[in-house]
Amino acid sequence: MDVAGLENLIARVGRERIPLVMLTITNNSGGGQPVSMENARAVGAVCRKHGIPLYFDACRFAENAYFIKLREEGYAAKTPKQIAQEMFALGDGCTMSAKKDGMANIGGFLCTNDSVLAGQEKDLLILTEGYPTYGGLAGRDLEAIAVGVQESLEEDYLRYRIASTAYLGNHISEQGVPIVQPPGGHAIYLDARAFLPHIPLDQLPGVALAAELYLEGGIRSVEIGTLMFGTAATMDLVRLAIPRRVYTQSHMDYVIEVILAVWKRREQIHGMHLTYEAPFLRHFTAHLEPVACAKVAG
Repeated sequence: MDVAGLENLIARVGRERIPLVMLTITNNSGGGQPVSMENARAVGAVCRKHGIPLYFDACRFAENAYFIKLREEGYAAKTPKQIAQEMFALGDGCTMSAKKDGMANIGGFLCTNDSVLAGQEKDLLILTEGYPTYGGLAGRDLEAIAVGVQESLEEDYLRYRIASTAYLGNHISEQGVPIVQPPGGHAIYLDARAFLPHIPLDQLPGVALAAELYLEGGIRSVEIGTLMFGTAATMDLVRLAIPRRVYTQSHMDYVIEVILAVWKRREQIHGMHLTYEAPFLRHFTAHLEPVACAKVAG
């Protein structure tokens, strides 16, 4: 997080307008890169100075901890669990989508160090989901999360997962495919603006590339760019998120083949045109069609 930018924001809008600061580990919209312990400490210090709670979006906390072990000075001898515990100690709570580093099929959790707030959250949960010991999840899913958050911190698992992601990223980048470098933990991010420079931003190059990957080989991906963020987007990325303990080496090789096939005929790909967009969060339910088809129909 931009610590100076955080300080400037607090000074500009006032502490009373900021209910909490959320730090996402790892950075999903920035190529799956980790948040360093140094940065987390600095953000935590700013939050404590102004009395603002610091929460972590912790759905990829284990990968973040492993990257710290690999890249940050002073952490090579520590286990991912020790690193994760050190980072969580800097905050006041977290949110967790357990389908990621919880390695569960569904579900998640909300944590806080504030006992009064925790009581209020539990009361609201009873009204909307159910009692805290079951809520909207079956017992087996709760048990899977409890086991998954521990298994996700095993170094053998993390080493293999990070290596598989790097394998995909390195093989396509060696052929000239533009990606966010270095490869992240949970995903490879294709740079759609560089991949399809002939497609203007208002024709959504990220969506066009995502659609082409699906048509070519059934590869499902997601755009993070102009469709998602509108004119505020500074990049148009296509995220290839890799499920945990699902894909084999042959799967990775197949994905590489599909991407390279699309790369070879990239100049033939057309942009996309919005035919329907919701009043908010349009990227979830938008309807689009190729620009060429839209012109013919008109």
